[in-house]
Amino acid sequence: MEKYNLLIVEDHALTRFALKTAFESSEFKVFEAENAMIAFDCIKSNKIDVVLMDLGLPEVNGIEATKKIKEHHANIKVIILTSHDRREEVLDSLRAGANAYCSKDINPEKLIDITKSVLNGEAWFDAKVAQVVLDAVSCVPAAQNSEEPGGETNLTGREKQVLGLIVEGLNNQEIAKKLDVSINTTKAHVCNILQKLSVQDRTQAAIKALKDRII
Repeated sequence: MEKYNLLIVEDHALTRFALKTAFESSEFKVFEAENAMIAFDCIKSNKIDVVLMDLGLPEVNGIEATKKIKEHHANIKVIILTSHDRREEVLDSLRAGANAYCSKDINPEKLIDITKSVLNGEAWFDAKVAQVVLDAVSCVPAAQNSEEPGGETNLTGREKQVLGLIVEGLNNQEIAKKLDVSINTTKAHVCNILQKLSVQDRTQAAIKALKDRII
C-alpha cells in the first residue's frame, strides 16, 4: 500500500516524537520540521501530501506558514494542531487556507482518522471552532450580511440539514450515519451545497453558513 507523506511542523521535540510514533503505525511516511523555514525546505525536496501545523512556531508562525504553503502548493492539505483557540487565530487560520483545526488534546486515533478524511477532500474542525466563528460573525452588523437569516440560498431542507452537520464538524461518514442515508447520497448533498454556496470546500461552506445565518 502506498503511504501518504506527512510533515509534522512542531517546535517541541517531545510532541513531534509522539505524533511521529502515532502516525508511523498507520499508512504514513513521516517528515519532521521544528520551524517553518525547515518545513518549506522539506516541501521543496519531497512530495508532501498533508501537514500537521503548530501555530506557536518561532519566527514564522503557523498561520503565516500555512498561508505560504497554500499559496505555492494548493494541493497540500494543512491541519492546524494547537492548544490555541483564540478567535483571531482561529479565523486567521481558516482564512490562510487550513483544511482542519484540531486541539492538541485530541485522541491520536481520532487525529489519524481526521487526517485521512482531509486527504479525501473533507474539512474538519473542533466544535469549539464553530462556536468561535459563530461568535465572531454575530458581531457583524446586519447590514453587512449578504442575506437575511434563512435567505435565498436555493438549498433544500435536507441540504440545510447536511450543512448544519458540517458546521458541527461531522465528516461524510458521520453525516450518513446520523441521517441514515448512504455515503454516496451524503457526498452528493455536500457537492450540491458547495456549488450552491459558491465555495470551494467544507470549511468555507461552514463559515458562510454561520456568517450569512443560513442555518
